[in-house]
Amino acid sequence: MPSHTSSCAAPDNHKLIDGRAIAAQIQRELVQRVAELNKRGVRPGLAFVRVGEDPASRVYVGRKEKTCAELGIFSEMHVLPETAGENELLVLLKKLNTDSRLHGILVQAPLPKQIRESIVYSTVLPQKDVDGFHPVNVGKLMLGDPTGFQPCTPAGIRELLVRSNVKTDGAEVVILGRGNIVGKPLAAMLCQKAKGANATVTICHSGTRDIPAHCRRADILIAAMGVAEFVKADMIKPGATVIDVGVNRVNGKLVGDVDFANVQPVAGKITPNPGGVGPMTIAMLMQNTVRAAESTLN
Repeated sequence: MPSHTSSCAAPDNHKLIDGRAIAAQIQRELVQRVAELNKRGVRPGLAFVRVGEDPASRVYVGRKEKTCAELGIFSEMHVLPETAGENELLVLLKKLNTDSRLHGILVQAPLPKQIRESIVYSTVLPQKDVDGFHPVNVGKLMLGDPTGFQPCTPAGIRELLVRSNVKTDGAEVVILGRGNIVGKPLAAMLCQKAKGANATVTICHSGTRDIPAHCRRADILIAAMGVAEFVKADMIKPGATVIDVGVNRVNGKLVGDVDFANVQPVAGKITPNPGGVGPMTIAMLMQNTVRAAESTLN
């Protein structure tokens, strides 16, 4: 049965933006850069900090640790109990800031409610903030200053677009979600006057009137709102590129913000979920860490 007549049809692989394959390509490039650093006596180092035993956080950090090992990046894990106070975490971060073996520090979110994320992110040194959340790096992003570190998920999305030959210059981009981790930084990236950007960007959120009308205008639609399968086929401009950032658990199964089976026949290109944005987030974290190590040689 042709793919356009059934929502249960097999995926059209010509349309898929394969995040795993693109992330693997980036990681091959990073292996070369790590080898060059090793020749100069530097081994990139990354510290992971986790507070509590959130199951999803354990899985995410485990994947990141595994990728470090594959690329030859030194990593170490620091775990504080769920009951840890803010000051206990800040003392640890200040210690890691001074450790010359470590070029990057990642504090895994979410944090327990007794700890303010804003204080944590501003305590990590900007030059070790490979997550891109320090106010200095956020400011550099807004100013179009390439010397800062950019948040990993938005940077990964832009890299997916660039490496999949999706034209952003002059494109109408609609982002669903205004969060600090994806929506807002991605909007700032894609509207810059730069390669892989220069788009006209609209952010939709809970206060937006007629979200489907905005979506139907989009050449590139990025769903990062955290509502399971919110984006339906009738919201897609035929041939548009659709990037699904959502991670939602429904009846024990992980699904994205896009109704993939029904949207795929309408879209020109689309990310699978899983296997789209997720691998890119880890690849960009590794790239930021290698860059941080390289900057110590300049």
